[in-house]
Amino acid sequence: MNQVARLGADAFLSRFSSLRTQLPGDPAQRDVAAAAFAAMGLPTRKDSAWHYTTLKALADTTFSEPLTEVSSAPILGDLPDLPRVVFIDGRYQPGLSTPPDGVTVTTFANDPRMNHNGEGLPMVALNAMLAEDGIRLHVAANVDAGTLVLLSISPEGHRPIDFHPRHDIQLDPGARLTLIEVARGEGTYLHNSVAEVGVASDATMTHIRLQDESLDAFHISTTLATVAGGGTYDAFVLTLGAKLARAEFHARLAGPNAAVHLNGAQLLTGHQHGDITTVVAHDAPNCASRQTVKNVLAGHSRGVFQGRIEVARIAQKTDGYQMNQALLLSPNAEIDCKPQLEIYADDVKCSHGATVGELDADQLFYLRSRGIPNEEARAILVRSFLAAAMEGITNDPARALLDSAIEAWWEKSA
Repeated sequence: MNQVARLGADAFLSRFSSLRTQLPGDPAQRDVAAAAFAAMGLPTRKDSAWHYTTLKALADTTFSEPLTEVSSAPILGDLPDLPRVVFIDGRYQPGLSTPPDGVTVTTFANDPRMNHNGEGLPMVALNAMLAEDGIRLHVAANVDAGTLVLLSISPEGHRPIDFHPRHDIQLDPGARLTLIEVARGEGTYLHNSVAEVGVASDATMTHIRLQDESLDAFHISTTLATVAGGGTYDAFVLTLGAKLARAEFHARLAGPNAAVHLNGAQLLTGHQHGDITTVVAHDAPNCASRQTVKNVLAGHSRGVFQGRIEVARIAQKTDGYQMNQALLLSPNAEIDCKPQLEIYADDVKCSHGATVGELDADQLFYLRSRGIPNEEARAILVRSFLAAAMEGITNDPARALLDSAIEAWWEKSA
């Protein structure tokens, strides 16, 4: 580990030492996470899973704990009029939240259990070490809980802060839930979230994430999903904000006929860095996984996609598909792509692909020749490029929210 990463890790460890007895839950469990984080430290390019993403800027920033209480209600903006749970600087706000019927809602602060202490995953270990709050959702068997918005806001403060929400979402057999997760904020901060998701047999969870945070922020999210037989976990992430963003998914297909969809899009400009990393473990037969990730990169931005499909020997009849495509709107933009297949079964159908290109000059000329202004013509082609990744989003409020966010990004970036 280099010196900058070591100093950054030591700063987090020092703060944990000072907060250890104030954090909710059993300090012994925190100690396990702290030991794991101390051994791993902040990841560097020498770690294969982080080879294309450096946390040097994060390690160089001194963060502090957000100690002030919220004095006024923030403007919730263009969010759909739906049941919601709201977090400000990582802390649950019951006065701004309206949980839906059919869902049991508690908080991590009141029930600080964790199934994963972060062994092998340094940012999960950091979260387990410093997590203060988060939401715990439980949907009972055969209940359709409808759509819920999980909103995280960080109002602009006077100093860089960090928060580490720990979410736990569990669906019993036959249950259904659509979760729209939105992250927004102002100023410099680290938002390092972990979500542990359990989808029981024949249950379906749709998880749509919009990351539209401050361009001075750091956003790292890790989702740990386990899907039982006949269950479906359908995820989509749209990355627009943050100086440095990484959305990491670890999904395990644990029973026959389970399905996982991990789709996403990154729209980056300036000097933004966006990373989508996925690991899908097929640990049962007759399971399917689908991944389509699109990148639209302008300015000096850099996109990363790493996707690994692991097929165990028992996982016969696996059907795995992975596609990453990048559209470069600037000669200075970059994309790194690393698809991987690790297959130990002999009766499978797995494939992956990647493409990199720019806007098609002939298509652009055709639209211009029909009287469409240049920027509008470019916008039409970009939306068409994104369509394949978003075509599976059938929830109308979620689709409207994402379309609005993409339109706003394009207007600012054009």
